[in-house]
Amino acid sequence: MRVVPLLSCLLLTAIPAPAAPASDPATLLARIDAARGAAACDSDAQCHSIGIGAKACGGPERYLAWSSKDSDGARLRALVEEHAQSRRAADAKAGMMSTCSIVTDPGARCASGRCVLRQSGLGGNQAR
Repeated sequence: MRVVPLLSCLLLTAIPAPAAPASDPATLLARIDAARGAAACDSDAQCHSIGIGAKACGGPERYLAWSSKDSDGARLRALVEEHAQSRRAADAKAGMMSTCSIVTDPGARCASGRCVLRQSGLGGNQAR
């Protein structure tokens, strides 16, 4: 009769831990960072900003600078939208609330060959 517990134990250790789903906010954020790349630029015209995340009252949590020189804007926008949907779902499930403060788009510029967010009153890095 010792075989049954041993067999059960072996079967349980053989089952891999579930991987984070592709729609997990952290996984999507990593994919956004990869799609963004180095955000290399030669001029301000190549630099853009995009809202990341989703506040409970609407709008993004923060902004990210990216470059049209070395990034696929359509792919990046699709990932950002998927991430926002995932954040909204996770927040709803957890009963999260927001400050409902508005995070303004600071825009982006080219600085030392890399797209960066412009300075603004809110800076685009506000907490939820």
